[in-house]
Amino acid sequence: MSVEVMEEEWLYSEEQVRVLLEWVRGREGVERSVYPFMRVVAEQALRPGEARELRVSDVVLPECGLGKLTVSYREKAREVPLHSQSVEFLQAWLSEAGLRENDLLFPDLRGRSASTPLYQQVWEQAQEAVLPRDERYSWRLGEPISILRESCLVKWLGMGISPFAVAELAGVTPSWLALRYPHCFRVEDAEIDWDRLADVMGLPESLKS
Repeated sequence: MSVEVMEEEWLYSEEQVRVLLEWVRGREGVERSVYPFMRVVAEQALRPGEARELRVSDVVLPECGLGKLTVSYREKAREVPLHSQSVEFLQAWLSEAGLRENDLLFPDLRGRSASTPLYQQVWEQAQEAVLPRDERYSWRLGEPISILRESCLVKWLGMGISPFAVAELAGVTPSWLALRYPHCFRVEDAEIDWDRLADVMGLPESLKS
């Protein structure tokens, strides 16, 4: 399996993601679905294409407890849990936008799936406005919206969530995660109890003679 490595310095910190999304939310003249779309991509680690195709009927938003998204990718469906803040946010979004069950969750002004260039244009403007332009970071301008998904996946791995759970939520395999984000799986600083390891690997007494 050939997977392009995503190094740690290419990703956005939680603070950078927060500031970028705040800029998008406060931007006048932007279609109202752009911010909710980007926020869901960033919080639920969705592929942008998955988020664009979501319909209201794919979302379960209970009055209390976890909600869920049913996401489809290459004709395979998976469920992504929504914590209470995401549930409240999406409930408010549905009410504000007046969306019904069969509507797209993030439609353009005509009720259609918003075009990728529209979202990407706003996203690039946010990067230009928010990210530092010094020699160290200026090369990151122009990263696609999918960097929000990548940054979220690495955050989950950094929190100690099982790679198997992260892979299931993201619709990938654990081996893909290891190849994509090798810095999350480095063991240089891991403490190994060598004496215990020797005991475990040693032969039983009955086989030593």
